[in-house]
Amino acid sequence: MDASPLSSAELQQFLEQEKEKAMLNEMVAKLTNVCWDKCITGTPGSKFSSGESTCLSNCAQRYMDMSIIIMKRFQSMH
Repeated sequence: MDASPLSSAELQQFLEQEKEKAMLNEMVAKLTNVCWDKCITGTPGSKFSSGESTCLSNCAQRYMDMSIIIMKRFQSMH
């Protein structure tokens, strides 16, 4: 079995993809923690209340918008 080593470009691409996955997972975890703590004030039942659903949706949207703004600023620095 001939296992040729990854080229430098392939390795770099793989590392970038893994870094992006890790960043996405971290963002989802932070979003979940922040929005849950902000919007779910009581013991959750089998369904979210209307107010909780609206709060969670708004919180997630604001978080995503801010993440995009920050990402664009970092990209413009390179």
